[in-house]
Amino acid sequence: MRYLRSAGPVGIRRPRPADEAEFVAAARRSRELHHPWLTAPDTAEKFAAYLAKARRRDQQSFLICDRPGGAIAGYVNISGIIMGPLRGGFMGYAAFLPYSGTGHASAGIGLVLAHAFDTLGLHRVEANIQPGNEPSRRVARKLGFRLEGFSPDYLFIEGAWRDHERWAVTAPA
Repeated sequence: MRYLRSAGPVGIRRPRPADEAEFVAAARRSRELHHPWLTAPDTAEKFAAYLAKARRRDQQSFLICDRPGGAIAGYVNISGIIMGPLRGGFMGYAAFLPYSGTGHASAGIGLVLAHAFDTLGLHRVEANIQPGNEPSRRVARKLGFRLEGFSPDYLFIEGAWRDHERWAVTAPA
């Protein structure tokens, strides 16, 4: 398997149509882990829509993989990418079972951030995290994101408007 970047047992690569069965099975297996924070693409139709979004100019999508076996351990998206003076985007991420808590997600997200800053030329990446989502908050802190604010009723997830904290990291000087 060819990865865009790798470190230790983790590599990142782009999603592709051949990933559908494995990705959908991982999303279904991880529903309870993700509830109520997010809903991962867990059907063939939703995965096809995910791939279509991944091809847009304002989005970059990545799979976090366990290099020894090549299994999909999670995914990361940078959406709403704006170049010009801002050069930023919004990051969303999730780990899949059985890789949650193994360090795969934080390592993979770190690789995506390095790719975003070095290769894509972004300066700022924001992650909007629900206040009760402590695992995502821990990952953000570990990777150098700083808490910048609070947004009430920010995103409509799982049938309700959810409050979010705004976390951000900028490219190293």
